[in-house]
Amino acid sequence: MREQGPDPSLRHVLEQVQRGERSVDDALARLGSLTAPLTGPLGFATVDHDRARRCGFPEVVFCQGKTPAEVAAIAVEILTRADRVLLTRADHAHAAAVQARLPHARHHERARCLTVVPDGLPLRGRVAVVSAGTADLPVAEEACVTLAAAGNRVEPFVDVGVAGLHRLLARRDAIAAANVVVAVAGMEGALPSVLAGLIDKPVIAVPTSVGYGASFGGLTALLAMMNSCAAGVAVVNIDNGFGAGYLASLINLRTAPSNQP
Repeated sequence: MREQGPDPSLRHVLEQVQRGERSVDDALARLGSLTAPLTGPLGFATVDHDRARRCGFPEVVFCQGKTPAEVAAIAVEILTRADRVLLTRADHAHAAAVQARLPHARHHERARCLTVVPDGLPLRGRVAVVSAGTADLPVAEEACVTLAAAGNRVEPFVDVGVAGLHRLLARRDAIAAANVVVAVAGMEGALPSVLAGLIDKPVIAVPTSVGYGASFGGLTALLAMMNSCAAGVAVVNIDNGFGAGYLASLINLRTAPSNQP
């Protein structure tokens, strides 16, 4: 995710002309597309083509409630002006429709996401995504997919919940080496509090809807995380791996030097 400023695509085209790598006529055609209206109306959606400049990442598509054809059309429209697209909460029908029009799109089944990203995308910094149990992996992987699409180096730590505290303590140093930590947990949601008491990095807590009756679909974990007695914990909505990944990316890419491995 980039800082706000002039569209780097415009600069790239002009630099290509300066180096003799692109003709003037070709550059004019390309600049025409780059300076087109900032929104792309489709009749059922208005794509925000200026999102990447303002916020550092193109508009993200939430697929739930949209038809497969609508999702595919939005993805194609975004890619007319952006170099990547992320689609969340995508089912198999959404994936089939998108891949029919964008064969290079990747379907991350467990994360319920689809992505198109540039080849050789450089990765910066380090984000740890820590999940309490295997049942929490769909949400944790949504965070991982989001982070990777935004250009972050991601290291997952799976099944290290507090029911076996030794598993978490054995990975403490590796987790603490990250610039920011995403902690994903259901049940009583204790993992983020424990982590925040062990490391000196910001912890983004993600409650999941995993648990028996009194977990109330993740509400118990959400309230526990919001009432954490450990400092340095921020909380996103239930099952919102995307929101946690996006926030972690904003922190990581603004703290990691551009040349950090």
